[in-house]
Amino acid sequence: MTGEKKKKKRLNRSILLAKKIIIKDGGSPQGIGEPSVYHAVVVIFLEFFAWGLLTTPMLTVLRQTFPQHTFLMNGLIHGVKGLLSFLSAPLIGALSDVWGRKSFLLLTVFFTCAPIPLMKISPWWYFAVISMSGVFAVTFSVIFAYVADITQEHERSTAYGLVSATFAASLVTSPAIGAYLSDAYGDTLVVILATAIALLDICFILVAVPESLPEKMRPASWGAPISWEQADPFASLRKVGQDSTVLLICITVFLSYLPEAGQYSSFFLYLKQVIRFSSETVAAFIAVVGILSILAQTLVLGILMRSIGNKNTILLGLGFQILQLAWYGFGSQHWMMWAAGAVAAMSSITFPAISAIVSRNADPDQQGVVQGMITGIRGLCNGLGPALYGFVFYVFHVELSDTDPSEKGAKSNMANPTDESAIIPGPPFLFGACSVLLSLLVALFIPEHTGPGMRPGAYKKHSNGAQSHSHSPQGSGAEGKEPLLEDSSV
Repeated sequence: MTGEKKKKKRLNRSILLAKKIIIKDGGSPQGIGEPSVYHAVVVIFLEFFAWGLLTTPMLTVLRQTFPQHTFLMNGLIHGVKGLLSFLSAPLIGALSDVWGRKSFLLLTVFFTCAPIPLMKISPWWYFAVISMSGVFAVTFSVIFAYVADITQEHERSTAYGLVSATFAASLVTSPAIGAYLSDAYGDTLVVILATAIALLDICFILVAVPESLPEKMRPASWGAPISWEQADPFASLRKVGQDSTVLLICITVFLSYLPEAGQYSSFFLYLKQVIRFSSETVAAFIAVVGILSILAQTLVLGILMRSIGNKNTILLGLGFQILQLAWYGFGSQHWMMWAAGAVAAMSSITFPAISAIVSRNADPDQQGVVQGMITGIRGLCNGLGPALYGFVFYVFHVELSDTDPSEKGAKSNMANPTDESAIIPGPPFLFGACSVLLSLLVALFIPEHTGPGMRPGAYKKHSNGAQSHSHSPQGSGAEGKEPLLEDSSV
């Protein structure tokens, strides 16, 4: 087992070296410099910084467009977007394995940011395009595959943590800047600024981002056809059941990200309208949690991965998430939300740790597929989570008022959460805590080491390199039934 792991590490280093040689020889002339994690970091930062600016204007437009059942409509909009992401993520991941990462980075960023200028042009079209943009709103799957192309196994958990921390960093200042500009100059200026930053991101990809997967290293250049079975989200789900380790990981992702997706879609609205945070306090809350998340996903994650390993890091992150959701559910005071936010920052270590497991155990030419599979499951959660939260808010009569809760005397349509009669101010968060508890129980069964018979012939397949592709243009039935992950320490 140890010998196979050493051979696999040497093979991955050889493949990474081959990519660098091809790029230096002119295999990927576009872009500035060699592909690096920093290219991925800039793309993620600009995309989500643009959306972060719109936090306050979007809450206003949402309330004005859907004055009745606002939480429910918010859940339905994000639900449609998430379901479309689930359907498209495996396809985009598989195509990026064949046609390269850069073109799909451009495609996903462009369509993810396309709704931004519509916020002031037509709010109805804005929400409609947000829903439909889910088809391409899978930037993270392409970014993680990009990072996997240019890093070695032992570097990936740190690299993924850096990418995830960049997402948090993009939200540290942007909501506060957006809230200030909105109050001082109006929402129109904020929308124009966000649109300009989105265009800057697109230009950066076109001009500066080099291709991480040179044409000579792609399966298509070896004579292998595109496997459309890999692009089928339901086929990906069927394959999940053929590998017990992958099945456990995917169930863990589903049960833990389902409440996170619902929380992300409605939490800022909840803070403002139910807990009575002002727009400035919401922006400050996002900034503080973002800073703490950066520290958790860089410094803390690296220490935990080295000291307690991948599996225990995931379990610890899930434990923090349960505490955070329970606190959100029962909390009714401002200080409780701030304390729970600090715990939420620590729970952010879970996803980069899971991504590191999946990436480390997948074939180098399958990074887009496996990351697309995980992103697809997250997309499914992005569809079900907001809809679930919106429905639970609706059932428990948590609605919005037509007045700004920051105004004196404003009343919410639900009982005041500080009232002793309101025992559970945030019912959906308690449902989420129960879901994450189930996720924690499932994650306990993720093996520390996969069995030696988990994937027979996996290394053999990989060691054949380009020859295996040139001699096998069509996958056999047996190959389609292989587990998705390699033998490795989990």
